[in-house]
Amino acid sequence: MNQQPLAFRMRPSNINEIIGQTHLVGEGKTIRRMITANRPASMILFGPPGTGKTSMATALAKSLQLPFKTLNAVTDKKKDMEIAVEEAKMHGQMVLILDEVHRLDKAKQDFLLPHLESNRLTLIGCTTSNPYHSINPAIRSRCHLFELYRLTPEDIKEAIQRAMDDKQDGLGDLTIKMTDDALEHFAQAANGDLRAALNGVELAAFSTPASEDGTVIISLDTAEECMQKKSFSHDKDGDAHYDVLSAFQKSIRGSDVDAS
Repeated sequence: MNQQPLAFRMRPSNINEIIGQTHLVGEGKTIRRMITANRPASMILFGPPGTGKTSMATALAKSLQLPFKTLNAVTDKKKDMEIAVEEAKMHGQMVLILDEVHRLDKAKQDFLLPHLESNRLTLIGCTTSNPYHSINPAIRSRCHLFELYRLTPEDIKEAIQRAMDDKQDGLGDLTIKMTDDALEHFAQAANGDLRAALNGVELAAFSTPASEDGTVIISLDTAEECMQKKSFSHDKDGDAHYDVLSAFQKSIRGSDVDAS
């Protein structure tokens, strides 16, 4: 049995498999244009958890048929970045996917800057933080900034169905019958976080006993047990703090700008 989480296994292998984020990867949009022109550029992808930042970065590198390396700005050391640069010299170019890019310390930043300038390394940084607040200006000025949005319930339903049908990486080897209200629960309770939805579906699929004919029936009760409703995003240092307060205020005044 593959022990990797379903959400990891179902990551898109190219840009056409990305669900949602059409404002970036739709026809004529910026990232799609980069791929069509075969002109990769360094970028920062930012947005809430589970919106597909690392998945998009990987799909972009694969679509461009470029070698890539994934590192974490917190846990990986400067030495790991030096190795990535040496590999880039061997290949001529490399995509460096850097998770938690807002946590990049000064030594690592200073090391990366000249390689970003020469385009030997194409940086795709991923973060849940607002890059205008959290990313060093020297790095930020060398990157495009792209915001990823929470997925819609319809996007999440599409991803769940794809996972249940996929025999190679998904749950297609199981005979699963998911009720409509269970599917709706996963889509709504995820609050735009696809990783959370797929984790819930995977737990439901493997923890529910099959019926006599081998069918795993995922009911609403099962869905509710396997996925609790996610709370809203609320970070004390970033924009979400103000977004929540703004939404609350608007809900009180009914979006009437003149209401008190």
